Amino acid sequence: MPTSTLARVAVPVPVRRTFDFLIPKDSTVSPGVRVLVPFGGRRLVGVVVATGFSSEVPRERLKSVEQVYDREPVVPGRLLETLTWAADYYHHPIGEVMHAALPFDLRRGIATRPRSRDAYRLTAQGAAYDPVLLDRAPAQKRLLQLLQHGSSSPRTAADCRTVSPSWRRAMSALIAKGLASIAQTPTELSPTSDRATPVLLNPAQRAASAQIVAALGRYRSFLLYGITGSGKTEVYLRVVNAAIERRKQALVLVPEIALTPQLIERFQHGSGSSVALFHSGMSAAERYRVWRAAASGGADVVLGTRSAIFVPLLRPGVFIVDEEHDASYKQQDGFRYHARDLALYRAKREGIPVVLGSATPALETLANAERGRHQRLELAARAGAARLPAIRMLDLRTTTAVGGVSRPLLDAMRKRIERGEQSLLFLNRRGYAPVMYCVHCQWCAHCPRCDAKLTCHRSSAQLRCHHCGHTDSMPPNCPHCGRDSLMHLGEGTQRVEQSLRAQFPQAKILRIDRDATRRKGRLEAALQQAKGGEAEILVGTQLLSKGHDFPKVTLVGVINADQGLFSLDFRAAEHLLQQILQVAGRAGRADKHGEVLIQTSCPDHPYFRSLATHDYGEFAQTALAERKQARCPPYRHFALLRAESTASGEALRFLSFARTRALSATRDMPSNGIAVMDPVPAPMEKRAGRYRAQLLLSAGYRPPLHRALERLLRDLEKSPQSRRVRWSLDVDPIDLY
Repeated sequence: MPTSTLARVAVPVPVRRTFDFLIPKDSTVSPGVRVLVPFGGRRLVGVVVATGFSSEVPRERLKSVEQVYDREPVVPGRLLETLTWAADYYHHPIGEVMHAALPFDLRRGIATRPRSRDAYRLTAQGAAYDPVLLDRAPAQKRLLQLLQHGSSSPRTAADCRTVSPSWRRAMSALIAKGLASIAQTPTELSPTSDRATPVLLNPAQRAASAQIVAALGRYRSFLLYGITGSGKTEVYLRVVNAAIERRKQALVLVPEIALTPQLIERFQHGSGSSVALFHSGMSAAERYRVWRAAASGGADVVLGTRSAIFVPLLRPGVFIVDEEHDASYKQQDGFRYHARDLALYRAKREGIPVVLGSATPALETLANAERGRHQRLELAARAGAARLPAIRMLDLRTTTAVGGVSRPLLDAMRKRIERGEQSLLFLNRRGYAPVMYCVHCQWCAHCPRCDAKLTCHRSSAQLRCHHCGHTDSMPPNCPHCGRDSLMHLGEGTQRVEQSLRAQFPQAKILRIDRDATRRKGRLEAALQQAKGGEAEILVGTQLLSKGHDFPKVTLVGVINADQGLFSLDFRAAEHLLQQILQVAGRAGRADKHGEVLIQTSCPDHPYFRSLATHDYGEFAQTALAERKQARCPPYRHFALLRAESTASGEALRFLSFARTRALSATRDMPSNGIAVMDPVPAPMEKRAGRYRAQLLLSAGYRPPLHRALERLLRDLEKSPQSRRVRWSLDVDPIDLY
């Protein structure tokens, strides 16, 4: 059969293989283009992964490609290689991998044309106008300051929304006053701003950026290990600008766009180049336009969340993964990839450097640096005049607490209010209280669909499950015994906020969590208020813990710091220390010295001793030694087979069968070091009405583990038992839940 007439196509179906199709005589097809193919009575958009091969299927049995959508590949060669490798490494259907990597419009075979949208710029009168004159109209004032900050470039609706959710009314008022006007800007990119005056780097920053810049044009991986406030962003900017000067593009990954406004602002105003944002909060059309701008070379910098790792670049120059330790880089359903690891592989294929930045690197990353796989660059001091905050433990065994807040912490907050400074209280538990309990009959409010207690949300008088979303009305009396003897046990952010309002009735308190910022634009507006010093006390969850620069925050209080010390998850302590050090880094980032008070019932715990001296490295060495002894990552490699069913026991029965097949798959692999555990119920066995179980496989080396997984999956896919449950494989899981 002439090889030029065949195309191997990855079709978005849950089958781990490609399919061969005939190419019509009048069509030209190359790897990376999209085609429309008939498949099982449907017509699906697939991606060509190969041409020029001989098919094992007889020609008369092959169907033909019905339509070729692209003249040029939408998935260029090296990106196609990365996706093919990812499908193989994560043992996921290659068609679904391609499908996940493409913007929605490209998945449907649609290519929208660029359009223009309204944008807003200053008038000459607005440029000279004093924002203080708008003190009685705070939204207008903030919008005017936003426009003045980038006076040479128009601002889009997305920019204005970060200032206030009701920005349109305020903008109309500015236009009516002659301070602003409507402009038109292409929708491809965020507006390019004038390049800001470069910040003078300290010696450590200069040394780090020089080594990375010297690696431009070849593969090299760097761990930029810099404490909070050490100026990692300035190093990123210096490297990105150097790449742009060489006519290259940069890809910058961040954990979550809403949580890193400082980084976004610095790139938009510090590079003087076109910066494109790419994240799930954008419309499908916007994501497609950014994709095309990056692929055509029109975007110098693409800044986005984990899915941005799939954006094609015409002239790739450098990849940067900020807060590389963050768990949100791991996709937790469907195609379970890790964006940091894909960035490393893709950079190697592209022949460019990759920078992993963090104040609290993942233990796997630190271990790889020790093995020489990453070059370690350190920023051990804060930039400028800022100093690390003092960290002190508050022993809850010897002090009383009011609404979850201890007396010493309340006293420290009172002093900050008197000095005109801000305090930030961190509690990673939203709602009013985690438990509703009857003191008479010991009844607790449980979720009917999960093995979990319902959380009390007093503001809405609801009981909510934070796992499946189930809600009930909050009962006035105990549903079991009928008595008026219900209590709320524990504290959430709502309860802490209520307690603080009683303690500080004159202070402005701003709560920032998912409940308070659910509506679009609310989070950005709240963070702007916090940064502007409009509230004396900030209370929140991890939304406040990273990427923010609050100049007036000099006190950080950590409530319920003991979460994670005694968890079933072997990574819990690592995540706890990372989270506390990240939120501690919000204190004292300007010229005022900061203080961090951590409430704990275990003040003598060795992990907290590392916290007190800001010595994450000491904790990491201890934790790595424990991991090695326990045969856990990074010294072993894990794969977790998960199963779930609406019938109790069905998932465990399937995994028992899978374990038998796994042992058979490894029987002829001598000295492979593969361990196959017994199947067990998930730590939360019932969730959203489904019973869950899991089977853990581990090995000291990846190749034998992946060979065993390949054999196991082939067996399971052919087995009738696999169709009785919903199951999936998670390679390199970041949690065992």
